[in-house]
Amino acid sequence: MSKIMNLIGVKSRKASEKKVDIDTKNKVLRLYAKLLDKENGLILRENLKDIKFAKKKGVKENLINRLRIDEVKLKNIKNSIIKISKLKDPVNVTLKKWTRPNGLKIKKVTIPIGVIGVIFESRPNVTSDVASLCFKSGNAVILKGGSEAINTNRILSKLFRQALLKNKVDENYIQFVDSKDRKMVDIMLSKMKKYIDVIIPRGGKNLVKRVQDFSTVPIIGHLEGICHTFIDKDAELNMASNIVYNAKLRNTAICGATETILFHDKIVKKFCNPILKKLEDENCKIYGDNILRKYYKGNMYSAKEKDWSTEYLTATVSVKVVKSSDEAINHINKYGTMHTDSIITKNKNTANKFLKNIKSSIAMHNTSTQFADGGEFGFGGEVGISTNKLPPRGPVGLEQLVSYKYEISSKGKIRK
Repeated sequence: MSKIMNLIGVKSRKASEKKVDIDTKNKVLRLYAKLLDKENGLILRENLKDIKFAKKKGVKENLINRLRIDEVKLKNIKNSIIKISKLKDPVNVTLKKWTRPNGLKIKKVTIPIGVIGVIFESRPNVTSDVASLCFKSGNAVILKGGSEAINTNRILSKLFRQALLKNKVDENYIQFVDSKDRKMVDIMLSKMKKYIDVIIPRGGKNLVKRVQDFSTVPIIGHLEGICHTFIDKDAELNMASNIVYNAKLRNTAICGATETILFHDKIVKKFCNPILKKLEDENCKIYGDNILRKYYKGNMYSAKEKDWSTEYLTATVSVKVVKSSDEAINHINKYGTMHTDSIITKNKNTANKFLKNIKSSIAMHNTSTQFADGGEFGFGGEVGISTNKLPPRGPVGLEQLVSYKYEISSKGKIRK
């Protein structure tokens, strides 16, 4: 098993050292998009095998929905690849240049990271998105998907390798670990430091925690998405209602879904019933603090301390009343996970204070937290969202998948 993984590592490293020009990169991506169209039926058949296996295994319905690919999802995957092919090359970009008084000319220039290992669960679109973003940014990638999506992941990576070969590019830029054995993950995390430069985990809390605990390779990612929407005393009711509904219920299974709603106590009496009833009417379970339970006329469960630090990933929300924007900021910084947090207010000063003082990698004003997504940021896609304090932070797209170096030249300068 270690031999197989080491061979994959060697091949990835060799591939990453072969530079590919921007025209060839884009040709590969366009051909990959065409192959997804051409092999549409085969992809859907392979995906059906995975769904049958997942159902037999007793996988929850919300996870099966993540796993499922249909005509619409396949079209979205293809469109995402086409968008990536149209983005500028992030490699060999001069970020900054200057000349020192002594005549040294210094340039800060972007370079690929090298080899990226991606460990993910359920969502097969990760295979195509990640492969496309890594390749366009000049990185080789080793993909290890969950056992429940092995057939879909296999065909998606196989088609990418075909697109590479037809354009005379080393197919090992993209490698898929074709095994259900979890030991492969352990080897990637603990024994491949000389081959893999960074690991990106995409999946549930258990997977990410395991990666964080055992990886000897640097990690880009986040453990949980405990996202907040704070409704300030200067919020407009209709806007607040629409944003909260979307932020919580548009898709409850994504990491950008709001898990806690905070109401300013000046508007709670007027705002809580129309806003929360709209959620309850869609079978959203509500956990509220004692103040809310006094005002809300619908069904509400008593919130406990653990609810403020729970990522539900389902139609459930915790709700709290705060006395000020400062209290809201403090609550978010204490219980949040530095993912995505939003304030709803007409007051620009309050909004600015919120945006500057929460520690989140994505801070929003009058906006649904569901926009926490690389595609929505115009990145063409993302390999994940990072809540690390060190960069990259937020959605990790093309520009975040490069590092940089300093290139220095002079006319024979020596240091005194």
